[in-house]
Amino acid sequence: MAVPDEPSGLVWAMAKWFAFQSLSSASKHVLLAREISMGDGHRIRWLSGDVELFLHDLPPIAADLRKWAELKALPSFGNRLLVELTVWTIAAHRLLRSRGVAAPEARALVADIGWVVYGRMLRLYSLPFRLLTRDPAKRMRSTIKALLRFPLSATGRPGYEAKVTFTDDGVLTYFTHCPPHSFVRGLAEEAGTDDDLLAFRQSWCRYDWPGADIVAGDGHRDHYERPHTLSHGDPVCDMCWRASPAVGSYGARADA
Repeated sequence: MAVPDEPSGLVWAMAKWFAFQSLSSASKHVLLAREISMGDGHRIRWLSGDVELFLHDLPPIAADLRKWAELKALPSFGNRLLVELTVWTIAAHRLLRSRGVAAPEARALVADIGWVVYGRMLRLYSLPFRLLTRDPAKRMRSTIKALLRFPLSATGRPGYEAKVTFTDDGVLTYFTHCPPHSFVRGLAEEAGTDDDLLAFRQSWCRYDWPGADIVAGDGHRDHYERPHTLSHGDPVCDMCWRASPAVGSYGARADA
């Protein structure tokens, strides 16, 4: 059932403005740099006017999706902010598809746009910990601990629900509830199609691999593994964030 109300006040208005401005900047960065595959088989390049029209038409779609987000029910500002960013993600995906962009291309574009936003935020968020120590394990533990306070604040449903174990080498997190995923899963069930869920999976669910490498900040890859993923229908996102770049022993799921 759609819930029309949402948080109010200056702080929330600023958060919505920040989300849209971040998406706008990233959209211009990505959409003007790519040759885009259309559903009719043609490949075109968008011009500045195309991107401006895209950004003009985006807010009404986001407003309609926001009615289903149940933002007021979420337990923290951070949880609401992440669902708000998810609203814009799905709005961008739906608008690209309505513009005739091929389905795989629309998912890839949304993933690239989202990564620009996510990567910038994570680099800024983890910067103090990367400056304070050169130890990747300390960087990993400190950053994840901070993220679990904000924006994740895993206090339980309907917000993030997680079990966390800190190890000498990093962090194990077992998420059994993710508000952005639940929001998109509900949209998919309402629409009777997995289109939005596939876009969410290709974007949000794939950022943790390079994100962990940013946090470790040691110039290596493979600091993250996840055998199971909620958006795949699994009961948990069991994430291993480790300082040492090792692959294979934790059963990474490459197509997550």
